Amino acid sequence: MSAYELISFEPATNAELWRGQSGDVDAEVAIARESWASWASRPLAYRTEALRRFANVVRGRADAFADLIARETGKPLWEAHTEVETVIAKVDISIKAYAERTAQRRLDAPMGSRIALRHKPHGVLAVLGPYNFPAHLPNGHIVPALLAGNAVVFKPSEKTPAVGAFLVSCFHESGVPEGCVRLLLGGPDEGKALAAHDGIDGLLFTGSARTGIALNRAFASRPEKILALEMGGNNPIVVWESPDVHAAAVIIAQSAFMSAGQRCTAARRLIVDERVHDPLIDAVCALVGRIIVDAPHAKPAPFMGPVIDNESADLLSESFLELMMRGGRPIRHLERPKAGLPFLSPAMIDTTDIAERPDVELFGPILQVIRAKTFEDAIAEANNTRYGLSATLLSQNPVLYDQFWANARAGIVNWNKPTNGASSAAPFGGIGWSGNHRPSAYYAADYCAYPVVSSEAEQARASIGVGLRDA
Repeated sequence: MSAYELISFEPATNAELWRGQSGDVDAEVAIARESWASWASRPLAYRTEALRRFANVVRGRADAFADLIARETGKPLWEAHTEVETVIAKVDISIKAYAERTAQRRLDAPMGSRIALRHKPHGVLAVLGPYNFPAHLPNGHIVPALLAGNAVVFKPSEKTPAVGAFLVSCFHESGVPEGCVRLLLGGPDEGKALAAHDGIDGLLFTGSARTGIALNRAFASRPEKILALEMGGNNPIVVWESPDVHAAAVIIAQSAFMSAGQRCTAARRLIVDERVHDPLIDAVCALVGRIIVDAPHAKPAPFMGPVIDNESADLLSESFLELMMRGGRPIRHLERPKAGLPFLSPAMIDTTDIAERPDVELFGPILQVIRAKTFEDAIAEANNTRYGLSATLLSQNPVLYDQFWANARAGIVNWNKPTNGASSAAPFGGIGWSGNHRPSAYYAADYCAYPVVSSEAEQARASIGVGLRDA
């Protein structure tokens, strides 16, 4: 695979931001393969201190890092700063999680022996990162993987290579061996080649369901390789017996339109009691009409920036029109306020009367509204998806929440909180097309090391009590 030039453009301006050469998959895997054993042989305390230095490096470069994230993704500068903060916080969270999830244990056993439980790293892990959180999400795999003693080959999204390069430079500056964190630049072909490479011992992926399902099929005949998939969602937010209409409207807007809707946990479907539909939708529309959509560094600060590129904006515009053609009733149209740039206004469309609503993740600021007659109908509609990442109930009735929690098919089930904004101090993941039951965040330690159980005794003692002829 011959090298070629990658160019990154700022979504908000279309100005060139960065350029660099694509990488060599074989070479990067070979370097990581050669390096990981010496890293794994270091004491845990050594790896821990290296990662603490990494957090300090990021802390010292926080402003430049946030500025780069904002420019390359288009997200507001304030939001980019929160992403940098999560990168820093991930280190302490991962150290605590590793100690809790993979701690060494010794158990007593018969005849003076003992059972020992310890963990070993897999070896070389590939990490494929997304563009919406180009630092935080891959970092959520890389830090636990390094802590466990693995080496990492990280391929950032071809839409955010500059942030990926910056992140890797912070690891190297902190003293993590360069051979243990390798940056592979490139597009889909490089990603496929890395995922299929015999030299990796596992793949940690965050991205679309289509790509994740293809990876799952490819790994089906390779059970020796670990595969962790986080693949997004078609997330519902249900409103039932929630008298505070303003608070509900705020949570709905945060859930649907934060990050221009480019979060895997963003609310895609608002399911509402038809008896309170009108006042709630009026409140949401009034709030959404005040949302500032602008460039990352604009004053006053915007609530949301553009989507990642014009191709994505075009696809979202086509999807909104398709919903209209199927019978959807626009509440707020999806508009392109700046010609030639991927800015989109927050959009809402009533799809109650569409007989077969497309079960797709519209990765942008489009919220479908669905009216329900009963709470049971609302739960059924919430579960009317192949995905299962996040679901929220807005209600003052705890009995309804108990019912919702018990019946909602999702890895994250919230009550009077947004569908997004999950804590890194808790496990994160979903079911169905949202993942393969390997939750990340706090539980990332589980797939970065495997348990080894040993039955041990200071000296050999053995006898066979039955089934032998007399000597």
